[in-house]
Amino acid sequence: MTGKRVALVTGASRGIGRAIALRLAAEGCYVVINYNGSKEKAEEVQQEILQAGGQAHIYQCNVADFQACGEMFKDTISKMGHLDILVNNAGITKDGLLMGMSEEDFSKVVDTNLKGTFYCIRHAARTMIKQKKGRIINLSSIVGVSGNAGQANYAASKAGVIGLTKSAAKELASRGITVNAIAPGFICTDMTQVLPEQVKEKIWAQIPMGGFGDPQDVAAAAAFFASEEAGYITGQVLMVDGGMAM
Repeated sequence: MTGKRVALVTGASRGIGRAIALRLAAEGCYVVINYNGSKEKAEEVQQEILQAGGQAHIYQCNVADFQACGEMFKDTISKMGHLDILVNNAGITKDGLLMGMSEEDFSKVVDTNLKGTFYCIRHAARTMIKQKKGRIINLSSIVGVSGNAGQANYAASKAGVIGLTKSAAKELASRGITVNAIAPGFICTDMTQVLPEQVKEKIWAQIPMGGFGDPQDVAAAAAFFASEEAGYITGQVLMVDGGMAM
Protein backbone atom coordinates (compact mmCIF):
# COMPACT_ATOMS: atom_id res chain seq x y z
CA MET A 1 0.00 0.00 0.00
CA THR A 2 1.38 3.41 -0.91
CA GLY A 3 0.20 7.01 -0.75
CA LYS A 4 2.05 7.77 -3.99
CA ARG A 5 0.37 7.65 -7.37
CA VAL A 6 0.94 4.18 -8.85
CA ALA A 7 1.87 3.92 -12.54
CA LEU A 8 2.13 0.69 -14.51
CA VAL A 9 4.21 1.00 -17.68
CA THR A 10 4.22 -1.91 -20.13
CA GLY A 11 7.36 -2.68 -22.13
CA ALA A 12 9.34 -0.53 -19.70
CA SER A 13 12.70 -2.29 -19.82
CA ARG A 14 14.09 -0.29 -22.74
CA GLY A 15 13.60 2.58 -25.18
CA ILE A 16 10.53 4.77 -24.86
CA GLY A 17 9.01 2.63 -22.09
CA ARG A 18 12.16 2.98 -20.00
CA ALA A 19 12.19 6.76 -20.46
CA ILE A 20 8.52 6.99 -19.43
CA ALA A 21 9.09 4.83 -16.34
CA LEU A 22 12.04 6.99 -15.25
CA ARG A 23 10.12 10.22 -15.88
CA LEU A 24 7.04 9.11 -13.93
CA ALA A 25 9.27 8.00 -11.05
CA ALA A 26 10.93 11.43 -11.11
CA GLU A 27 7.42 12.94 -10.94
CA GLY A 28 6.88 11.06 -7.67
CA CYS A 29 5.05 7.95 -8.87
CA TYR A 30 5.59 4.40 -7.65
CA VAL A 31 6.30 2.58 -10.94
CA VAL A 32 5.48 -1.00 -11.87
CA ILE A 33 7.98 -1.88 -14.60
CA ASN A 34 6.40 -4.46 -16.89
CA TYR A 35 8.66 -6.48 -19.19
CA ASN A 36 8.34 -9.63 -21.23
CA GLY A 37 11.78 -10.89 -22.27
CA SER A 38 14.60 -8.97 -20.61
CA LYS A 39 14.58 -9.27 -16.82
CA GLU A 40 18.12 -7.88 -16.64
CA LYS A 41 17.12 -4.67 -18.49
CA ALA A 42 14.02 -4.28 -16.31
CA GLU A 43 16.14 -4.64 -13.17
CA GLU A 44 18.49 -1.93 -14.48
CA VAL A 45 15.54 0.46 -14.83
CA GLN A 46 14.38 -0.44 -11.31
CA GLN A 47 17.85 0.17 -9.88
CA GLU A 48 18.08 3.54 -11.62
CA ILE A 49 14.77 4.57 -10.06
CA LEU A 50 15.77 3.31 -6.60
CA GLN A 51 19.16 5.04 -6.75
CA ALA A 52 17.40 8.32 -7.57
CA GLY A 53 15.26 7.93 -4.44
CA GLY A 54 12.16 6.59 -6.18
CA GLN A 55 10.17 3.38 -5.74
CA ALA A 56 9.51 0.62 -8.25
CA HIS A 57 9.23 -3.10 -8.78
CA ILE A 58 9.39 -5.26 -11.90
CA TYR A 59 6.71 -7.61 -13.23
CA GLN A 60 7.10 -10.13 -16.05
CA CYS A 61 4.04 -10.48 -18.27
CA ASN A 62 3.35 -10.93 -21.97
CA VAL A 63 0.59 -8.39 -22.64
CA ALA A 64 -0.67 -10.55 -25.52
CA ASP A 65 -1.88 -13.05 -22.88
CA PHE A 66 -5.28 -11.96 -21.50
CA GLN A 67 -5.12 -14.16 -18.38
CA ALA A 68 -1.55 -13.14 -17.56
CA CYS A 69 -2.55 -9.47 -17.87
CA GLY A 70 -5.38 -10.09 -15.44
CA GLU A 71 -2.96 -11.57 -12.92
CA MET A 72 -0.58 -8.61 -13.30
CA PHE A 73 -3.27 -6.08 -12.50
CA LYS A 74 -4.73 -8.21 -9.70
CA ASP A 75 -1.27 -8.52 -8.13
CA THR A 76 -0.58 -4.78 -8.54
CA ILE A 77 -3.84 -3.77 -6.84
CA SER A 78 -3.32 -6.33 -4.09
CA LYS A 79 0.20 -5.05 -3.42
CA MET A 80 -0.27 -1.30 -3.99
CA GLY A 81 -3.93 -0.78 -3.10
CA HIS A 82 -4.69 1.32 -6.18
CA LEU A 83 -3.66 2.08 -9.75
CA ASP A 84 -3.64 5.65 -11.00
CA ILE A 85 -1.79 5.58 -14.33
CA LEU A 86 -1.52 2.97 -17.07
CA VAL A 87 0.90 3.48 -19.94
CA ASN A 88 0.43 0.97 -22.77
CA ASN A 89 3.83 1.06 -24.43
CA ALA A 90 4.66 -2.61 -25.12
CA GLY A 91 5.01 -3.26 -28.83
CA ILE A 92 6.80 -5.36 -31.41
CA THR A 93 7.58 -5.16 -35.14
CA LYS A 94 7.78 -7.89 -37.75
CA ASP A 95 8.32 -5.88 -40.91
CA GLY A 96 7.86 -7.14 -44.43
CA LEU A 97 6.15 -6.21 -47.67
CA LEU A 98 2.44 -6.96 -47.78
CA MET A 99 2.58 -9.71 -50.40
CA GLY A 100 5.24 -11.59 -48.50
CA MET A 101 3.88 -11.08 -44.99
CA SER A 102 2.77 -14.26 -43.24
CA GLU A 103 -0.48 -14.57 -41.34
CA GLU A 104 1.60 -15.37 -38.25
CA ASP A 105 3.66 -12.16 -38.50
CA PHE A 106 0.51 -10.07 -38.98
CA SER A 107 -1.25 -11.72 -36.03
CA LYS A 108 1.70 -11.54 -33.62
CA VAL A 109 2.07 -7.77 -34.09
CA VAL A 110 -1.67 -7.17 -33.71
CA ASP A 111 -1.82 -9.50 -30.67
CA THR A 112 0.85 -7.54 -28.79
CA ASN A 113 0.35 -3.98 -30.00
CA LEU A 114 -3.43 -3.77 -30.25
CA LYS A 115 -4.96 -6.65 -28.34
CA GLY A 116 -2.38 -6.23 -25.57
CA THR A 117 -3.41 -2.58 -25.21
CA PHE A 118 -7.07 -3.63 -25.06
CA TYR A 119 -6.34 -6.32 -22.46
CA CYS A 120 -4.52 -3.88 -20.19
CA ILE A 121 -7.22 -1.21 -20.50
CA ARG A 122 -9.88 -3.83 -19.81
CA HIS A 123 -8.22 -4.98 -16.59
CA ALA A 124 -7.13 -1.54 -15.38
CA ALA A 125 -10.52 0.08 -16.02
CA ARG A 126 -12.26 -2.11 -13.45
CA THR A 127 -10.15 -0.62 -10.66
CA MET A 128 -10.14 2.91 -12.05
CA ILE A 129 -13.94 2.91 -12.36
CA LYS A 130 -14.21 1.98 -8.66
CA GLN A 131 -11.76 4.77 -7.81
CA LYS A 132 -13.64 7.19 -10.10
CA LYS A 133 -10.32 8.41 -11.45
CA GLY A 134 -7.42 7.29 -13.61
CA ARG A 135 -5.12 8.11 -16.49
CA ILE A 136 -4.64 5.78 -19.46
CA ILE A 137 -1.96 6.65 -22.02
CA ASN A 138 -1.57 4.53 -25.15
CA LEU A 139 1.43 4.54 -27.47
CA SER A 140 0.39 4.69 -31.11
CA SER A 141 2.78 5.82 -33.87
CA ILE A 142 3.05 8.21 -36.79
CA VAL A 143 2.87 5.00 -38.85
CA GLY A 144 -0.64 4.44 -37.48
CA VAL A 145 -1.66 7.81 -38.94
CA SER A 146 0.18 7.89 -42.26
CA GLY A 147 0.99 4.20 -42.95
CA ASN A 148 4.39 2.93 -44.03
CA ALA A 149 5.55 0.55 -46.75
CA GLY A 150 6.73 -2.73 -45.26
CA GLN A 151 4.79 -2.23 -42.02
CA ALA A 152 1.17 -3.13 -42.85
CA ASN A 153 0.84 -5.14 -39.62
CA TYR A 154 2.44 -2.47 -37.43
CA ALA A 155 0.50 0.38 -39.07
CA ALA A 156 -2.78 -1.50 -38.69
CA SER A 157 -2.09 -2.22 -35.02
CA LYS A 158 -1.14 1.38 -34.26
CA ALA A 159 -4.12 2.80 -36.19
CA GLY A 160 -6.25 0.42 -34.14
CA VAL A 161 -4.77 1.85 -30.95
CA ILE A 162 -6.05 5.30 -31.98
CA GLY A 163 -9.59 3.98 -32.54
CA LEU A 164 -9.42 2.07 -29.25
CA THR A 165 -8.20 5.20 -27.44
CA LYS A 166 -11.11 7.32 -28.69
CA SER A 167 -13.71 4.64 -27.93
CA ALA A 168 -12.36 4.01 -24.43
CA ALA A 169 -12.20 7.77 -23.79
CA LYS A 170 -15.90 8.10 -24.60
CA GLU A 171 -16.87 5.14 -22.41
CA LEU A 172 -14.74 6.06 -19.39
CA ALA A 173 -14.95 9.86 -19.29
CA SER A 174 -17.99 9.90 -17.00
CA ARG A 175 -16.00 7.87 -14.46
CA GLY A 176 -13.23 10.46 -14.19
CA ILE A 177 -10.83 8.46 -16.38
CA THR A 178 -8.97 10.10 -19.25
CA VAL A 179 -7.66 8.06 -22.20
CA ASN A 180 -5.17 9.65 -24.60
CA ALA A 181 -2.62 8.48 -27.17
CA ILE A 182 0.86 9.57 -28.13
CA ALA A 183 1.99 9.03 -31.72
CA PRO A 184 5.81 9.21 -31.80
CA GLY A 185 7.65 9.77 -35.05
CA PHE A 186 11.18 8.44 -35.45
CA ILE A 187 12.78 8.28 -32.02
CA CYS A 188 16.36 7.25 -31.14
CA THR A 189 15.90 3.70 -29.84
CA ASP A 190 17.37 0.23 -30.49
CA MET A 191 14.98 -0.07 -33.45
CA THR A 192 16.19 3.09 -35.22
CA GLN A 193 19.87 2.64 -34.36
CA VAL A 194 20.14 -0.39 -36.64
CA LEU A 195 18.88 1.50 -39.71
CA PRO A 196 21.53 2.04 -42.43
CA GLU A 197 22.85 5.62 -42.65
CA GLN A 198 21.36 6.02 -46.12
CA VAL A 199 17.89 5.16 -44.79
CA LYS A 200 18.31 7.51 -41.83
CA GLU A 201 19.24 10.40 -44.12
CA LYS A 202 16.17 9.75 -46.27
CA ILE A 203 13.96 9.86 -43.17
CA TRP A 204 15.62 12.99 -41.80
CA ALA A 205 14.81 14.78 -45.06
CA GLN A 206 11.10 14.25 -44.28
CA ILE A 207 11.30 15.72 -40.76
CA PRO A 208 10.96 19.52 -40.63
CA MET A 209 12.88 19.69 -37.33
CA GLY A 210 15.63 17.43 -38.71
CA GLY A 211 16.95 14.28 -37.05
CA PHE A 212 15.27 11.77 -34.75
CA GLY A 213 13.56 12.61 -31.47
CA ASP A 214 14.68 11.45 -28.05
CA PRO A 215 12.76 9.00 -25.80
CA GLN A 216 12.59 11.82 -23.24
CA ASP A 217 10.46 13.82 -25.69
CA VAL A 218 7.83 11.09 -25.58
CA ALA A 219 8.21 10.68 -21.80
CA ALA A 220 7.46 14.39 -21.34
CA ALA A 221 4.20 13.99 -23.28
CA ALA A 222 3.27 10.96 -21.16
CA ALA A 223 4.03 12.87 -17.95
CA PHE A 224 1.74 15.68 -19.11
CA PHE A 225 -1.16 13.34 -19.91
CA ALA A 226 -0.64 11.70 -16.50
CA SER A 227 -0.67 15.03 -14.66
CA GLU A 228 -3.47 16.97 -12.98
CA GLU A 229 -3.01 19.68 -15.62
CA ALA A 230 -4.37 17.28 -18.26
CA GLY A 231 -7.52 16.49 -16.30
CA TYR A 232 -9.87 17.97 -18.94
CA ILE A 233 -8.14 16.37 -21.94
CA THR A 234 -9.30 13.01 -23.26
CA GLY A 235 -9.55 11.13 -26.56
CA GLN A 236 -6.61 13.04 -28.03
CA VAL A 237 -3.67 11.91 -30.16
CA LEU A 238 -0.50 13.92 -29.62
CA MET A 239 2.11 13.70 -32.35
CA VAL A 240 5.69 13.77 -31.07
CA ASP A 241 7.28 13.65 -34.48
CA GLY A 242 9.27 16.82 -35.22
CA GLY A 243 6.55 17.90 -37.65
CA MET A 244 6.84 14.81 -39.86
CA ALA A 245 3.09 14.20 -40.18
CA MET A 246 2.30 17.75 -41.26
